[in-house]
Parts: sequence; C-alpha cells; structure tokens
Amino acid sequence: MNAALVGLAAGMALAFAGWFGGFGAFVVVAVLGAVGWGVGWYSGHGRSRDFFERGERRRR
Repeated sequence: MNAALVGLAAGMALAFAGWFGGFGAFVVVAVLGAVGWGVGWYSGHGRSRDFFERGERRRR
C-alpha cells in the first residue's frame, strides 16, 4: 500500500467520524491514528531517537 492510499483511508475514516460522531469522535480517531502511526513507525525503525535526528539533519 502506498502513502497516497493510506492517506486516503485515514482521511475517509476521519471524515466519517466527524460526520456521524461529531467533533469529539473526530479528535478520538485522529489521536488514535497518530498513536497507531507512532507504534508502527517505532516497530519498523526500532529507535525513537532516529525520528528526531532526521529532522535535525534536514535543517543543516
């Protein structure tokens, strides 16, 4: 699955949550999606320090 398809699925999930559940459900889905992304990223890379160092390398 490429990034565009994942973004589409996430956007649709947030839209459905916002439409049917209101703003509270929208926020819950967004937060849980961010937590899921973080867990997936951490399990794939192994070190959380790499995430922060990657941003610092771009600024230099």
